[in-house]
Amino acid sequence: MKTYTENIKKYDAELRRTSKLLNRISFIRLLLFVISSVTIITLLSFNMVNAALFALPLTIAAFGIALKKHSDLSYQKKHASFLKSINESELNRLNNKLGAFDPGNQFVNHTHPYTSDLDIFGAHSVFQLLNRTTTESGRMLLAEWLSNPAGNEAIAARQEAIRELSPKPGWRQDFQASGMHYQNRKSDYHKLLDWVKAPAVLLKSRGRYLATAIILSALSVLGFYFFMTNLVEANLNSSNWFLYILPFAMVLLVNYLVLRKIYPVVEKIVLTSQQNIDTLKGYQTLIRKIESESFKSEKLRALQASFIQSHYLASREINRLSNILEFSQHRPIKRMSVGGNYLYPLFNSLLLLDIYLVLATEKWKAKNETILKQWAEAVSEFEVVSSFAGFSYSHPDYAFPEITEKEHFLQFKALGHPLLHAEKRVCNDFHSEGAGDVVMITGSNMGGKSTFLRTVGVNLVLALAGAPCCAKYGMVSNLQLFTSMRTQDNLKEGVSSFYAELDRIESMLKLINSSNNVFFLLDEMFKGTNSEDRHKGGFSLISQISKLKTSGIVATHDIELAKLLGKKSLVTNYSFNSEIKGDAMLFSYKLDDGICNDFNASELMKNSGINILPDVSGKGEK
Repeated sequence: MKTYTENIKKYDAELRRTSKLLNRISFIRLLLFVISSVTIITLLSFNMVNAALFALPLTIAAFGIALKKHSDLSYQKKHASFLKSINESELNRLNNKLGAFDPGNQFVNHTHPYTSDLDIFGAHSVFQLLNRTTTESGRMLLAEWLSNPAGNEAIAARQEAIRELSPKPGWRQDFQASGMHYQNRKSDYHKLLDWVKAPAVLLKSRGRYLATAIILSALSVLGFYFFMTNLVEANLNSSNWFLYILPFAMVLLVNYLVLRKIYPVVEKIVLTSQQNIDTLKGYQTLIRKIESESFKSEKLRALQASFIQSHYLASREINRLSNILEFSQHRPIKRMSVGGNYLYPLFNSLLLLDIYLVLATEKWKAKNETILKQWAEAVSEFEVVSSFAGFSYSHPDYAFPEITEKEHFLQFKALGHPLLHAEKRVCNDFHSEGAGDVVMITGSNMGGKSTFLRTVGVNLVLALAGAPCCAKYGMVSNLQLFTSMRTQDNLKEGVSSFYAELDRIESMLKLINSSNNVFFLLDEMFKGTNSEDRHKGGFSLISQISKLKTSGIVATHDIELAKLLGKKSLVTNYSFNSEIKGDAMLFSYKLDDGICNDFNASELMKNSGINILPDVSGKGEK
């Protein structure tokens, strides 16, 4: 798409510009440090103390401004790099180059009703095509939306929100890039929630601990002052110098005992703070983008409202906790012997900083414990809606299907598979209506039967998640999808492919008997057994299904089964056909009415070097 190509050029130019500015600021920063040092040293060498004291804050301020400018430019450069990467990713998605994207392997579930058969997760999957989230909770919510159909009202609300965000690529990409600054694949969203919910230790006795900290801090400072003044007056020659340190030492001992009591609580805060900071900062920056934007759709406005309370903003509250946890990083972690600022223990022993740290953290948790999860969920919904909006923007010809109150209804016009490149994609119309409506598709090898089943299934998943479908038009019931297409044996469990398929069929029948509006997709029934049992089992299953409140599609090579079921009006027959021209096998991938009228398996085997005999039935033998 032209927009993405132009954006890549724009952000590439922005990267070059900020890189040059960063080099200049780095040089200016170094120059300021050298000039400041030389100036202060020179003034002091000439005993110009007042001038040095006057120059010192000025040089520190100038150096601080240079540092701030350098930090801002570094952020801008990183942001431009993320924006360029986002637009490159959009082009890769348009070209179906999905290998570099997160496959969502953690969500693969072979017992799920449909996700494994339809490539919802894994390599070259729908998840890779859609996912533009940056938080762990956002990824999990996207997986949930793709794994569980929404209700009709929820679908309508999602569609409205997606339509609003779709024509806002600038805001959406800035939103995504903002989250990428703090993206952390190792973060654990649930650990953050558990940490926030952990019971308070000091907060119940906040007044007592606060008074203790203030009194002991004051005594520590006075004791230190008393020790130093008396030591100077004694000129370090007094034999009673230890008497001067005794009060100070006694206070330090009391401080140590108090700090030792709360040590486990403080250590836990410090150990978990770095991971939590990254997660919180990610939510904070995304919430700021949401808070500052205007929305029209009811869903987006409701999500935005969850961040804006009557007395505070969510972004400010999270910023407070982030600042507390960042401060905790100055404290060394003893059990790890790393990190921290080693001036912290000195000031902590005098001022009992640990008490203030724990009280501030527990106060924040008590105030926001119940609402933090709500904020995270709202951010996640924004991310998933934004992901669908990006998908919609990249494919303006994709349609949002109507969700009908009819049962067992499915209609698409110009339906295609979104994971196939647009230039290679062949689209078909499809219509199924009414309980007991079973469509049977026959066709030659590689003719497109399995792909068509997945095409219907994937678009149904998109429709019931609220996303646009790869079709010009769609109308569907709120169906429960079930597939049996890729059943495999399991050597570890001692399960053959035939038993695995029987287990899958049993699960489908249980679902049909316990639910309404089930839509099934079956590919090559009972392929793990002999042809006679396969034919008998297929006929029996379809006869049974046709009497139940369900509908679906069956793909098979068994032409005789399709003819028999068609004669008994148990199925509606469609087919994919091919033709041979010379040595070439040509596939139309167009869905035709009726039973398949060509058979190319023998020709394919010939092309593989197999000499096909004219008669292998044995009837010609005497």
